[in-house]
Amino acid sequence: MDLGLKNSRALVTAGSKGLGRACAAVLAAEGARVFIVSRNDARLADTEREIGAAGHLAVDLAQPGSPEKAVEAALTALGGLDVLWNNVGHPGPGRVEDIHMDDYDMAMTLNVRSVVITTSEAIPAMRARGGGSVLFTSSIAGIYGSPFSPVYSAAKFGVTGLTKSLALRLAADKIRVNCVCPAPIDTPMLDIFMGRPDVEANKHENLTRMKQAVPLGRVGTPMEVAHAGLFLASDEASYITGVALPVDGGYSAR
Repeated sequence: MDLGLKNSRALVTAGSKGLGRACAAVLAAEGARVFIVSRNDARLADTEREIGAAGHLAVDLAQPGSPEKAVEAALTALGGLDVLWNNVGHPGPGRVEDIHMDDYDMAMTLNVRSVVITTSEAIPAMRARGGGSVLFTSSIAGIYGSPFSPVYSAAKFGVTGLTKSLALRLAADKIRVNCVCPAPIDTPMLDIFMGRPDVEANKHENLTRMKQAVPLGRVGTPMEVAHAGLFLASDEASYITGVALPVDGGYSAR
């Protein structure tokens, strides 16, 4: 099936490992020219070579000016922008009791502030080409509360709300805005979620409880999320905007 992404120009944040790498890989496999952004330059270079990406930039999106720099670099390398996939995320603290506000600020900066800025910087380029597709990686915790991560959940509720609001605001510009909402996915971040010292019980117990809550009885893979987002980014989803799509093994059906 031709998804209409050949030669499209895509920016993927947090694209050097885990879920972000899978997102970049599926776009590149469909013939998109993909620019990837993350903090680790060596890992980015490896990913660029392995998936055939069009370029990369090592930058910390939590730092002032970095989201703007990321979009500018992508536009320079690609000559425009058709798809923006905001994949960056941060688990944040596990508790709100005795919370360190630096931890709170980091979670909100990466999960919300950085994606607002990258999107705001990308919108003019998409308007100029007559439309585009913006994707956010939210979370099932952006639809339902999370006992593991109240702050992360608050941030991802913000991302889900941003998705729906921007979909309404940008529809007249033919810019579609959607998000994927994964349940637990087998990535390095899952270990952080399950094993934080300020989360009750231990990592093994937490992961067991999480699998038991998923009807399919397992965690998902990065590619399972990436393919869901790939569909939303593609021409096959041309009449879909404002959707928060659970990719969760049936968790949200409970």
